[in-house]
Amino acid sequence: MVGHTNTGKTSLLRTLLHDADFGEVANAPATTRHVEGALLRLGDLKLQWYDTPGMEDSIALLDYLDQLQQQSGSRLDGPASIERFLDSPESSARFEQEARVLRQLLHCDAGLYVVDVREPVRSKHRDELAVLARCGRPLIPVLNFLHSTDNYSEDWKTVLSRLGLHLLIEFDTVAPAIDGEQQLYQKLALVLDDYQQILNDLAKGAQQRRQQRRLQGQELLAEMLIDISAFRRQSSTDEDESLRVWETMQDEVRRREHQFIRDLLNLYRFHESDYEEDRLPISGERWESDLFSSEALMDMGIRVGKGFAAGAMAGATVDIITGGLSLGAGTLVGGIVGGLWQGAEKVGNRLLGMLQGYRELTVDDPVLRLLAIRGLSLLDALDRRGHAAQDRIQRSANSYKSWQEEALPAPLKNARSHPEWSALNKEFKGSRARDEELRRLSEELKG
Repeated sequence: MVGHTNTGKTSLLRTLLHDADFGEVANAPATTRHVEGALLRLGDLKLQWYDTPGMEDSIALLDYLDQLQQQSGSRLDGPASIERFLDSPESSARFEQEARVLRQLLHCDAGLYVVDVREPVRSKHRDELAVLARCGRPLIPVLNFLHSTDNYSEDWKTVLSRLGLHLLIEFDTVAPAIDGEQQLYQKLALVLDDYQQILNDLAKGAQQRRQQRRLQGQELLAEMLIDISAFRRQSSTDEDESLRVWETMQDEVRRREHQFIRDLLNLYRFHESDYEEDRLPISGERWESDLFSSEALMDMGIRVGKGFAAGAMAGATVDIITGGLSLGAGTLVGGIVGGLWQGAEKVGNRLLGMLQGYRELTVDDPVLRLLAIRGLSLLDALDRRGHAAQDRIQRSANSYKSWQEEALPAPLKNARSHPEWSALNKEFKGSRARDEELRRLSEELKG
């Protein structure tokens, strides 16, 4: 990484390494004072990057190189003239920073010249490129800060073309394109024939890693939603007790969302301090039973005649205040006692509690929708965030119409009648059925 001071060289490496802690980034010149290396591994492939200090006095350095050329009495080629400079006293005095850059570039296979397109092209930039070109290494300009509304990217492209640098990379370190990393390796492969296969493999690997991160993020979100959809607590019909139970549930839901956020930030290698979490506004509770949902009937009434399920259950509702059944109570209880309802032991205690006047509290559908939208908007934001970004993470402003307007996905509806699917419940138990619903929900979260 080479270029003028404070153009984003360290920031580019942070983004490529997915490491927000690499080096030091500050809005001040000469932040990087020494050469710093970083090894990127992908399986058996290795790519060694070097971050270098910014060049500060290229105009005077170019004049000095010309003086050394004249003093030598012979015509030196580019690398030889740089070697002569590195052997001179000025390389450890006036031009110490520039010497570090040039010495490292001579030992590398190629250089990425990082450009801050918010700055107009000046003579110092032209002289920098002239000095760097003498190292005899492939040099690829990287146009940074392209998202800035006022930039000089077209001027830079024109000047670089006139200097013979026709191959360039557009890569915003703060908000890189989805395929930006992949394109960078592909363009490096064009100028490094000996490493073309390795760099193309790195490009392919970058795309695969991004897709894998996205899939893992969807799985984390799906697991949180299943946990909260299947989450329930029992309360008496006393209003004060119900309120206390519900407030405790709210806190548990908020903690579960915070755990998801923490896991997602860790997956994308960002810090919790990068994100200021806004409190989840929960206002929807369900004081009802899901025992009589269609999913519960399908799950536990398989070996019961159709007439039983349709007749005894179709109109059966629970009066949560009195704990009585308004229709079909005798048939229902008789079915359980007689063992006709397969799987009755799974719900026997819950049903008994209701018959004794207890109510069950679950999280309402609008809260699940909100959790899904908040999760997806954070996932989308992290997917497009570079590790050089200094501002706080802002949720994506994308539209999530399906979660706002359409019916909840079937896996969430099914989870309502499976309290054992929620890690928030004491009876939590992993199962193939839960895993399958997690997979289905993760697929639906693709959008």
